[in-house]
Amino acid sequence: MPPLTAPTPHIQAMPGEIAETILLPGDPLRAKFIADTYLENVKQFNGTRGMLGFTGTYQGKPVSVMGTGMGCPSMGIYSYELINIYGCKNLIRIGTAGTFQPYVHVKEMVFGMGACTTSNYAQLQGLPGTFAPICSFELLEKAVAAAKAKGFKYHVGNILSSDVFYGQNLPHAKTWPEMGILAVEMESVALYTNAAMAGVNALCILTISDGPDEITTAEERQTAFTQMMEVALALA
Repeated sequence: MPPLTAPTPHIQAMPGEIAETILLPGDPLRAKFIADTYLENVKQFNGTRGMLGFTGTYQGKPVSVMGTGMGCPSMGIYSYELINIYGCKNLIRIGTAGTFQPYVHVKEMVFGMGACTTSNYAQLQGLPGTFAPICSFELLEKAVAAAKAKGFKYHVGNILSSDVFYGQNLPHAKTWPEMGILAVEMESVALYTNAAMAGVNALCILTISDGPDEITTAEERQTAFTQMMEVALALA
């Protein structure tokens, strides 16, 4: 395969059109909401495959936001290209997750300090053992400070990146909570692994969208979970 250059098969941006700090929601409509609501001087840099991407400024600082789709393969493709082709240095996933613990409630935030997984994404990198993907402490420290300053409810700990969305009846649904896993989502292990390979910063900021007794709507997941958006933008 020849070396990739911009634009790539998945991102139509030219060099210099994407900021070093980028927010990565799974839903491209959430990316559009963030750009419309928080950013100034916005320019759309991507629409390939409907995966909307925008660059603008937030409090005078350049920030980009782009959807990534669902699952490790999709996150793996986009984050690899953003890091290695477009020079992104701070990649902040802002997504939704299901809670695994009774003290973690719907609409509260979880900062993923580490990411366990049922995926083989990290193993496919050819490492001679088991890799433990973790976030950037620099970004985590800033996120905690921002959440405290704003009075937002948050939790910090281990999360699970699963390849299975409908997995409540599988064996792991009974064992991961016992290991202290706070929440389950589908992308962070790929983001953390790619960031580690390139020596850049990554952090997963999640909002709990559903639990045993509560669930949110698709519209709420696109537009109502603004606390994680504000924390992520504070890291720019």
